[in-house]
Amino acid sequence: MSDSDDTAAVRPLNAQVREALDRLSSSERKVGRAILANYPIAGLGTVAELADRAGVSPPTVVRFVSRLGFSGYPAFQKQLVREVHERLGSPLEQYGRDDLLPAHGDLARAGRVFAASIAATIGELPPSEFERTVGLLSDARRVRLIGGRFSRLLAEYLGAHLMLLRGDVQVIGGDEFTRLSVVEDTRRGDVIVVFDYRRYDPRVVRLAQRIAERGADLVLFTDQWLSPAAEHAATVLPANVEAPSPFDSLVGALAVVETLVAAVTDRLGEAGRQRLAAMEETRGTPG
Repeated sequence: MSDSDDTAAVRPLNAQVREALDRLSSSERKVGRAILANYPIAGLGTVAELADRAGVSPPTVVRFVSRLGFSGYPAFQKQLVREVHERLGSPLEQYGRDDLLPAHGDLARAGRVFAASIAATIGELPPSEFERTVGLLSDARRVRLIGGRFSRLLAEYLGAHLMLLRGDVQVIGGDEFTRLSVVEDTRRGDVIVVFDYRRYDPRVVRLAQRIAERGADLVLFTDQWLSPAAEHAATVLPANVEAPSPFDSLVGALAVVETLVAAVTDRLGEAGRQRLAAMEETRGTPG
């Protein structure tokens, strides 16, 4: 599963390093060549380890990452780690791996994988993040939900339940114009729910930043490695995406959504019941 609809991905760091070599100092070029010679492993160690590998001083490594446009070595490593995870998450990279494919339709093994994924997701979910999300979805002035290529199914599923329990809920389509209009209409007191799983959609990250700047609360559903949109989120609800196939699974994320629906229903109580009753009555009225 790749959740991004955007075919223009962020350029890999090794490409950025190659393009930068001509404008670097001789010592900085040593750092770049050390990274390219053993990519991406060389960049995953400490500053001192990379400096030793390149035969330069640690300050030279810091200058090198700054010349690439990063605020510091941690920011450089953060992008590198995310790139590694995205590559590992590519269905093409995982296709044919024996440990990911149930042997001869092994339903029992698939059941164990999915059960473990749900257990890990719920067990590692921060209670404070969950409780705050319940409050946001219950009490916000209005709620808007946005999903990716696959995760929009979760956005629609959660949105459909919230519509039964409270007013002013809308699931937003995937076209750019509609999403831009959501940003412009967003106000303080709104909640925007975003689903973004590896390989992350850069448009969602930009959207998250704009939403946060306008004072709304962003609720982010993502995987255990966290979408870059997490930097702008009020609450982050990660889910395990392990699956018995080359494609990431949304089973854990669906378990979080189901648990949230139950908690919001409980919080809204009688108000939610009355809205549901009114909608059922209207639905049953002949037109």
